[in-house]
Amino acid sequence: MRTRSTRRALPAAPEMAASTRCELNRTARPEGAREYVHGIESVSATTGVYAPHGASRALETLAAWVLGVLWVLPLVYAFWTAFHPSAYSTRFVLGAPLTLENFVKAWQAAPFARYFLNTVILVTMVLAAQLVLVTLAAYAFARFEFPGRNIAFALVLVQLMIMPDVLIVENYRTMTELGIKDTILSIGLPYMASAFGIFLLRQTFKTVPRELDEAARVEGCSPLATLWKVYVPLARPTYLAYALVSVSYHWNNFLWPLIITNSVESRPVTVGLQVFSATDQGIDWSIISAATLLTTGPLLLAFLLFQRQFVQSFMRAGIR
Repeated sequence: MRTRSTRRALPAAPEMAASTRCELNRTARPEGAREYVHGIESVSATTGVYAPHGASRALETLAAWVLGVLWVLPLVYAFWTAFHPSAYSTRFVLGAPLTLENFVKAWQAAPFARYFLNTVILVTMVLAAQLVLVTLAAYAFARFEFPGRNIAFALVLVQLMIMPDVLIVENYRTMTELGIKDTILSIGLPYMASAFGIFLLRQTFKTVPRELDEAARVEGCSPLATLWKVYVPLARPTYLAYALVSVSYHWNNFLWPLIITNSVESRPVTVGLQVFSATDQGIDWSIISAATLLTTGPLLLAFLLFQRQFVQSFMRAGIR
């Protein structure tokens, strides 16, 4: 009988100790502190992320709406003036007639077909060169030991702190000496080695377990085969996120193409739009807005069609 009673009493001891500790904590904490701790515990237990409440949440929501409205207002105005006659460019009348004549006039007034072709060639060329170069450089920095590796990587990071506009004069002199001024190659050549891409892919490659390298070597894979069969497939979300950034940047790049190009055969769409709006159409905002939508339309359409894939790729790249 004593043994049974002892066995029954043993499980109750931790429960009594736990209940005693809870009572002590409740009596020791003030009422406000208990509510605060309970709120933090509930947030961390459910989502793991602090969520604002009350006035803080309302202020953040208001700021987000204000920034969103400020961002979308120029785009709304461009759509309004592009699809309405010139008489309604500064008058917002709900019953205003719709027209596509502005797009026809803009397309016929400048060689936009050539501008689009130059831009597509430029973006494709730069992206292909960047993917090859940054992949090889990031793989070397992530997995190989060689003298001066840290110094070389520090120099790569220094490039992130230097604005490309600072090097315009030197780049222009270099392109002139190479004899490729006023060509599509001269626009993309200074951007083919991307420090941002090297850093991003290096961080991604460093998260790949080394056991996969060893397994690939056991299977007889060379370092390049290991890179192609192991690292590149695992870094696919990072590649997609980087490709989106690169394409959007070089599609909208303006200052360097404006300086290095002088002819229609090499101008991208941004420079062509500037030349068109400055000399051909003056202040006819309807036609200028139509031309602006023509130049930005492909990027907007791609974003609307693949919005979910864009967001997922950036989230996965950020998680890595």
